[in-house]
Amino acid sequence: MNDDTITAIATANGIGSIAIIRISGDRALEIAKVLSKQETFKTRYATLTNIYNTEDELIDESIVLYFQAPFSFTAEDVIEIQCHGGYIVAQSILKAVLNAGARLANAGEFSKRAFFNGRIDLSEAEAISQLIEAKSEDAAKILALQMKGSLKEFIESVRDEIIHILAYSEVTIDYAEEDLPEDLIEQIQSKLEELKKLLQKTLQASKSREGLMQGFRVAIVGKPNVGKSSLLNRLLNLERAIVSDIAGTTRDTIEEQVRIGSHLIRMVDTAGIRETVDEIERIGIERSLEAIESADIVIALFDSSRFSDDEDLEIARLIEKYKEKKNIIVVKNKIDLEQKFSIPNLAFDLELNSKNDVTPLIDKLEEIMNKSNTSDEIMLISQRQISAVEETMQNIDEAYEPLESGELEIFSFHLNEAVKEMSSITRPFENDEMLDKMFGSFCLGK
Repeated sequence: MNDDTITAIATANGIGSIAIIRISGDRALEIAKVLSKQETFKTRYATLTNIYNTEDELIDESIVLYFQAPFSFTAEDVIEIQCHGGYIVAQSILKAVLNAGARLANAGEFSKRAFFNGRIDLSEAEAISQLIEAKSEDAAKILALQMKGSLKEFIESVRDEIIHILAYSEVTIDYAEEDLPEDLIEQIQSKLEELKKLLQKTLQASKSREGLMQGFRVAIVGKPNVGKSSLLNRLLNLERAIVSDIAGTTRDTIEEQVRIGSHLIRMVDTAGIRETVDEIERIGIERSLEAIESADIVIALFDSSRFSDDEDLEIARLIEKYKEKKNIIVVKNKIDLEQKFSIPNLAFDLELNSKNDVTPLIDKLEEIMNKSNTSDEIMLISQRQISAVEETMQNIDEAYEPLESGELEIFSFHLNEAVKEMSSITRPFENDEMLDKMFGSFCLGK
């Protein structure tokens, strides 16, 4: 890390009651004194003071907070200036701070400094980043725990267990001539099996709850003109999708965000799935199938006022194909009209009229999403963390053969690689390029 003093606006751009300018580094206190014309600042005490630019022109009356190193987020001297919110005031103060000798922080640089100064590890840094964009209350609770080190403790325990197994191997190598326990290899295999089961359980729990972190994706599918767009409009309570009696009106996927319960979800209205010679509509149908693949929940909609046909059978086939992989809600729509629809062995979860009351569907969606967080398992919150655990498990798998054949040096190599992968989740040995990439995805001021 360099010795530059960095600064950034830590609040979102726009008009608000306050804005916060954050300064971190050796010159933070000095810059605050210059801009405020104050001689001293009491640590962790809110000081009401005028803020001037470097030409001694008054900018604003603000509150200044001083956090003395190492008792700050970055473990450096940190100044936070709380000024009146708006487009001009915060930018004017930021300009004055830059003119006084600070430089503009890079994205994520405050968190990066906190990491290098030992205040947080990578798992806590990622939790901070994702908490800002949390899509549900459940996600926020999980991330808050990770900010306090819950994932860190889990990773350290796994890492220590691998090192413990590695010690067994090293003892066998170094003291091959000694009287070692006859079942030592069996003991190692047993510990590896337990460890692998634990990691697999964590991996599965994390993947099954991915929607909590990223926001659930809900795809509405069905043949043309079954009421998908009407359903979307009703859920959003606005006329987002074009509704008509002409088959194929929706030629592409339409996405909108809506809050259901404590969850922020992305609703996807797909083009009707059917055979077509229209090239544009064909592309839309392909995107519909992609939407199903990427969705956490699929709403399969059928028009109960029409006789079933081959297009309905195709939707039913898709339901069968994905029922083990996806949460699927099968809905019979237009129940206020004469009932003509019938497909043998097709069970409906809900019956409704999408132009009127969709409360039963909303309740069902909330029920599914709430169930996604019933597990108390530790959760991996990023693809980087998931990949590290997968690589760890692969190294454990590759360690079995050399263990059984007595090639303990190769066995130890794979376990050392497993330790490195697990350590990369919290504090890798040395990987500046990876750190720059990860922290670069943060917003300014973090």
